[in-house]
Amino acid sequence: MDYEIIYSKRKTLSLQVKQDLKIVVRAPYRLAKKYIDDFVNQHIDWINDRIERINTRTVNPYSFSKDEIEALKTKTLELVLPRVEYYASIMGLKPSKISASSAKQRFASCSSKGHLTFSFRLCLFPAEAIDYVVVHELAHMKEMNHSKRFWAVVEKYMPDYKSIRALLKE
Repeated sequence: MDYEIIYSKRKTLSLQVKQDLKIVVRAPYRLAKKYIDDFVNQHIDWINDRIERINTRTVNPYSFSKDEIEALKTKTLELVLPRVEYYASIMGLKPSKISASSAKQRFASCSSKGHLTFSFRLCLFPAEAIDYVVVHELAHMKEMNHSKRFWAVVEKYMPDYKSIRALLKE
């Protein structure tokens, strides 16, 4: 199986199947190719599952015109702003800025200065999934990592977050 290797200062291996079905392995510098080949072979079922998922999608969420993207960004902000306002008030937080982006690899992000950015793709998901992403990003304003304390914050405001998070992976 063909794949691209990207070496970096990481300590672990990771595997990604991109929307164009290209397989990417991220690996630590100096890791022998044999270990990378073994890693890929151990995850062949996972790779095939990802490829099948991408091939069976009826609508490719990555193919929008510029006008559609701008309209979806507007719609995303219309959906997200009241949810951010609601959850920020009960969590005792105040984001510095809220914006929409064209991010493909993540639904949202939170900067260290409290700037929340939401991908326009988020508006394609159910309301409870949007709420989860909002709570997740607001929780980063308290904990800028994914530690146990971070997940405790998320769970405090959204006890069923694990089942809701699954909606984003479908």
